[in-house]
Amino acid sequence: MKRFLYIKFLLGYAFVAFVGFLCIATFGANLLSKQIQQHNIKKMYQTANTICENYQSMYNSGQINIDSMQPQLSTASIATNTTVWILDVEGTLLYNSDTNGIAVGSQTPFDSLDSINHYMVGDFYGLLPDNTTSVFVPLLSSDFGKNGYIIIHLFNATLLHDTNTALNIAYITYVFIVLLSGILLFIFHYNVYIPIKKITKAANEYSSGNLTYKMNLKSYDEIGYLSSILEYMATRLNGIKEDQHKFIANVSHDFRSPLTSIKGYIEAMLDHTIPPEFSEKYLNIVLEETNRLNKLTQSLLTLNSMDKQGTYLDCTCFDVHHIIKQVLATFEGRCMEKEITFDLTYSSREQYVYGDMGKIQQVLYNLIDNAIKFSNPNSTIHIRTYVLKEKVFISIKDNGIGIPKSSIQKIWDRFYKTDTSRGKDKMGTGLGLSITKEIIQAHGENIDVISTEGVGTEFIFSLPVGKR
Repeated sequence: MKRFLYIKFLLGYAFVAFVGFLCIATFGANLLSKQIQQHNIKKMYQTANTICENYQSMYNSGQINIDSMQPQLSTASIATNTTVWILDVEGTLLYNSDTNGIAVGSQTPFDSLDSINHYMVGDFYGLLPDNTTSVFVPLLSSDFGKNGYIIIHLFNATLLHDTNTALNIAYITYVFIVLLSGILLFIFHYNVYIPIKKITKAANEYSSGNLTYKMNLKSYDEIGYLSSILEYMATRLNGIKEDQHKFIANVSHDFRSPLTSIKGYIEAMLDHTIPPEFSEKYLNIVLEETNRLNKLTQSLLTLNSMDKQGTYLDCTCFDVHHIIKQVLATFEGRCMEKEITFDLTYSSREQYVYGDMGKIQQVLYNLIDNAIKFSNPNSTIHIRTYVLKEKVFISIKDNGIGIPKSSIQKIWDRFYKTDTSRGKDKMGTGLGLSITKEIIQAHGENIDVISTEGVGTEFIFSLPVGKR
């Protein structure tokens, strides 16, 4: 299986990491440099204003001189890592905190008009070796007259050092974020990618017909829920597949047996193995087998019609007690042979229900037919009706062999027969209960079964109460 999803995530992770580094190294560095420069300009301007305020107070007291200002100027230079100059109004350098720089008394080309902008970025008229950021603030007297200028220079080397320090912090933070993202990718690998890979492999196994494949995926999130659904679906499909095999086997068996009998008897009569005087007897057997095949085919057609088009119902109100009596009359001969009697318990003399009378008659026929088949000789079949919450419940209970617990849910499957029932009822089609359930469900009602092996079986179904 190609790992396209995993490769996409790895490439996406690498792309995001590269773009993130590129953004920090370019846009981030440029933006950070400007922010640091603006911060330093503001800081230098505040320092220069503080010096000017002190100068003005000393000027008013008549104690102004450069020597008296030197301690403050030197402290400000060291604290801000800058070079402090004092110029007079003519541009002559009166003080320089950098003793290795331009000598005091030198004439500078400083133009007072440049001080309007308060700062300058450059080499300060070519006097400084490197590009610098320079801030100008005028020294004012008490009458607001200009006595000179305080100029503070910040070399770009200092600015670059501050920028690199901040960038290093940003790079360390970035590396931490990348490592954290790598941990998240690792978690994704084991909690998302590997489960998806197992689910994909399971889907391939299921599509190839291996419906017993197990994913062994223990997860309680949405992926685990998806895997559980897939396994459940595969189990159901495997069950359907087994049911199909059983269905085909049962159909083959139920068709092969009568066909084999018909073929054998006809061949025996044609080659005179069976004398002509016995032909009528065996022709009746052939007719009986033919009727059995016809009944089986008709049942299959009925179920197929129900599957494709649903069950068409011609619903009316009718007396279900009357229909039960009619159905019981058709079994009189069989009941006399097995000495079976019926115990009828009705909620009232007449009980009207709403439904398709012909199909309900078929349901009763199938259920009573099964009760007679599997009842022991000289036993009683109990038929009871009662009303509960606008529903009429009809119960048919025998005292026969019962149904094994493992077969209770399978008796509604087509052609399903327990081993016991196949031995007792070789003439059955195995479709009666399937048709019965289809008819009851078409009425929007339910049918249930209660059975104990060796004791008996009870079928209960409901119908809506009808008006007379």
